[in-house]
Amino acid sequence: MLQTVWVSSPRSWALQESRSHRQGKKRCWKCRFVRTIIRHPCRRHAPKCSRKERMLRKIQICLCFCFVSGILYEISLLSSCVFSYLPMAQHYLTPEQVLNLGKSIIFLETTERLEPPPLVSCSVESAARIYQDRPIILFMRGLTNETALDMNTSYAAFSLLSSMKNVFIFPLQMETVFQETPLLQWYNQVVPEQEKNWVHVSSDASRLALIWKYGGIYMDTDVISIRPIPQESFLAAQKSRFSSNGIFGFPARHKFIWDCMENFVLKYNGNIWGNQGPFLMTRMLKTLCNLTDFQGTEDHSCQNISFLNPQRFYPIPYPAWSRYYQVWDKSPSFNHSYALHLWNFMNRNRKVVVAGSNTLAEKLYKTYCPTTYEDLIQNAKHRDLPGPEDIE
Repeated sequence: MLQTVWVSSPRSWALQESRSHRQGKKRCWKCRFVRTIIRHPCRRHAPKCSRKERMLRKIQICLCFCFVSGILYEISLLSSCVFSYLPMAQHYLTPEQVLNLGKSIIFLETTERLEPPPLVSCSVESAARIYQDRPIILFMRGLTNETALDMNTSYAAFSLLSSMKNVFIFPLQMETVFQETPLLQWYNQVVPEQEKNWVHVSSDASRLALIWKYGGIYMDTDVISIRPIPQESFLAAQKSRFSSNGIFGFPARHKFIWDCMENFVLKYNGNIWGNQGPFLMTRMLKTLCNLTDFQGTEDHSCQNISFLNPQRFYPIPYPAWSRYYQVWDKSPSFNHSYALHLWNFMNRNRKVVVAGSNTLAEKLYKTYCPTTYEDLIQNAKHRDLPGPEDIE
């Protein structure tokens, strides 16, 4: 079982809905029933009870025990209903319990860092806003079961994300995630310190295992959601005839994902970047479909898997990734997109969103993750401004 260290999510993620209170009249029969079964017990110092009376007393005791047990059960149900309206942090749900709620949106952080940067925060916040009826889960490799994190943590992004009603943050425990999948044997044999691309490879493996076990949608932490994805089983085309693995969705136990995990192990080569990622998805899709070029904004489909047009997530292709950090005369509408991939892997110079820069990325932050923009971008700018005591 997966274990939790810290969960944040108030009110809406209750395990069950409250039941209406019963009317007082409907409880009267219970009072009469109790009085009936205890009215004339056989007194200790009375003349010796007959066998029939002793049997009757035993029956009365059994009935009383069953009645009290039923009352206690009802109280337990009522109390759980009351607790359901308390902040979910008090429930300390496990990752498995949250994932079993269904249709999760899953993000992974496979580095050891504990402070999510603004782009990660924006990705999670935008998903939480677009998918308000679904759990948004951020798994972090740097967290452990002993990590003490709360609402007063010094990590600004943690406090921000923890305040969102459907956001959950859990440790990423890979050995547990890979249980009952073809990836466990690979994980037990691989030596992370000798892997050239371990951060990416371990993420590629983890997302496959989680989606196969629980279903839902996986998104990279540099994907900003702008509207709901209508498809349940889909891959995202990065370009014609080539699939990304930065965002995809499937129901639990889908055969395509199982086949991908088997191919991950069979064709494993950690020295080739993307071999277990987009190249894996592409070669597996080609075994099912005759891939053709996209025309306009159409989507392709085969074997009940939707292969979504590049415009859905990649309207700005990776060679032009820096355009997100440029000022546009007229910002694109992205009317055909469900989310936008900001190509953080290509951002080696670490371009960031700066308040007042008027770049496309800043406008996206303001629109789709306004809390992140205000707390992590605007406030940072204000903190950096010199005060009167700093001016000579």
